[in-house]
Amino acid sequence: MNRAYFDCSFRDFCAVDPEAVLGRLVKAHGHATEHLQRGAWEVEIAHLQSSLKQWTTGHVFLELSIPRMGKRADAVLLLEGVIFVLEYKVGESNYTASAAAQALDYALDLKNFHAGSREAPIVPIVVATRAQREEPRLVYSEDAVFAPLYANSESLVDVIEAALEYKSASINAEAWRESGYEPTPTIVEAARTLYAGHSVAEISRSDAGAINLSRTAAAIDALIDEAKAERKKIVCFVTGVPGSGKTLAGLNVATRRHRAHEDEHAVFLSGNDPLVTVLREALARDDVERARVAEAKVKKDDAKRRANSFIQNVRHFRDDALTSRSAPAEHVVVFDEAQRAWDQAMATKFMQEKRGQAGFNMSEPQFLLSVMDRHTDWAVVVCLVGGGQEINTGEAGLMGWFDALWKHFPGWTVAYSDRISGAEYFDGDEFHELVEGLRDSRRAPDLHLGVSLRSFRSESVAAFVSGIVRADAREARRQAVELGQYPFVLTRDIDQARRWLREKARGSERFGLVASSGAVRLKPSGLHVKTRIKAAEWFLNPSDDVRSSFALEDAATEFDIQGLELDWVGVCWDANFRYGKSGWSCFSFVGTKWNKVHRVEKVRYLTNAYRVLLTRARQGVVIYVPRGDASDATRLPEFYDKTAEFLIDCGVEPLDQVLTDI
Repeated sequence: MNRAYFDCSFRDFCAVDPEAVLGRLVKAHGHATEHLQRGAWEVEIAHLQSSLKQWTTGHVFLELSIPRMGKRADAVLLLEGVIFVLEYKVGESNYTASAAAQALDYALDLKNFHAGSREAPIVPIVVATRAQREEPRLVYSEDAVFAPLYANSESLVDVIEAALEYKSASINAEAWRESGYEPTPTIVEAARTLYAGHSVAEISRSDAGAINLSRTAAAIDALIDEAKAERKKIVCFVTGVPGSGKTLAGLNVATRRHRAHEDEHAVFLSGNDPLVTVLREALARDDVERARVAEAKVKKDDAKRRANSFIQNVRHFRDDALTSRSAPAEHVVVFDEAQRAWDQAMATKFMQEKRGQAGFNMSEPQFLLSVMDRHTDWAVVVCLVGGGQEINTGEAGLMGWFDALWKHFPGWTVAYSDRISGAEYFDGDEFHELVEGLRDSRRAPDLHLGVSLRSFRSESVAAFVSGIVRADAREARRQAVELGQYPFVLTRDIDQARRWLREKARGSERFGLVASSGAVRLKPSGLHVKTRIKAAEWFLNPSDDVRSSFALEDAATEFDIQGLELDWVGVCWDANFRYGKSGWSCFSFVGTKWNKVHRVEKVRYLTNAYRVLLTRARQGVVIYVPRGDASDATRLPEFYDKTAEFLIDCGVEPLDQVLTDI
């Protein structure tokens, strides 16, 4: 399928009637074309025809789709082995930062996700037709994506000529057009695309390594169809490594079933408040912006109401069920991060004290299953489960779900991935004992997502981090070799960490600092983890907003960032998780001193917190380990030095050495 509205050779393009090209663009657009858009296309076509006649070879693509971003590049040129990405600003007299970022984003998208573009130099150019002439300044990057260049209506040819200094092997236009596009969107980008009515296939990788995302969706569809046809109740457990697309799979199932099978009333629920807040705000902002571009009007409050019906908080679903004994409208419910549902003690305490339910005595998994069990015909519960992701007191984990099924709902059919008995999901012996008490249970290999889509530069990040938090340096070193172009570096200087993040990020790539919620002695480094961020502002606001992640002033904790991601992450390490002779030890800071943590569940929560923090980056991580202070008993160097040494032994590269090598 051709992703461009129009494409042909330079020679043919310069000979064709401009009206014919315009007609093709309008027809391919498929929607009402605003007067301004038609006028801009007319100027672009005339300008390109005048400019490209200088060359006898080359190929032009107009309005090339960038599905991950839900946008189209104005023009892409293939010329003498170089790919030029043009962002036109017709009538604009200034070269704006936003236009440069947009052009660079398109170039980076092609480099990272388009197979035909990976080996070629890519040059983004902002064409502001009325701007002053600016001499081209070529700034080369190691991945061969240049910093944006600038041209006006008269200087485009000169700018292209300057960049052809880096020409390489000729690119076959037909092969380039047909080569694979394998995007890995952020969960915010994915939610926006699905919400706008697009298919998950448009924004997902299709290579063999990540094909199980579609297999998982098919497996869930088959279970829903089975439950519906045989009038039975099924719960299925989808497992996956960090960043493997569990939330994407859940959103995809909920939106597809909701559109194609309205009688099912499929809904996506999450107990992760920051995730819900960020996704709802992103969808509402996107709704308003689409309306603005279409010269329509949508009130922000109306947009928020629509978004709230698309993404719901599991607590609200639970509270609604308390007001009635009737079956809910929903027959298909997707629970994101099901391992974080509350255990019996936590749920009972909350419901009795906060909701006035004096007789309540259930775990959250038991109650949620009981709500869906009210259906007299059929129901499906899809539980999305992250391995090693329990991070808070009172989280039931998978044990809570299987215990509820075994004791209270043995008649339900249970489908689970073949990885669920692994140490990161379940204790093997406990799992098999519980499963034996179920009447109908089955293994389903396609319910496991084993490939990280978040860390698209490397599929070994989750395994590398697992080696670190398990204190298995040998395994971590083995996985470090497979990290490839995904950097894991370490510094003892917080300002150096900030510089690294700012220098690494390009275009609109997002970066930020993260830290454990117990990292209270990072305060001398300027990081106050007890001051909670506002998730929507931190994750969504632009770089000139000091409340955003870009400011590198506030660190998100494991509770803020679980289920979300950034392109580049600075992990700030405190003495609450420190390495020593016996491996990792966990501490909590009380009053004026550190107290060692002995309770097994507390140790597991803190270990998982660092696992979460270390797996939030799509493109690279810098770890900041303070040097400590011999005059401060709460920050002694010995609390930090062994940790830094162990991380380096695992394969994390000292940033000073990396900079020296460069």
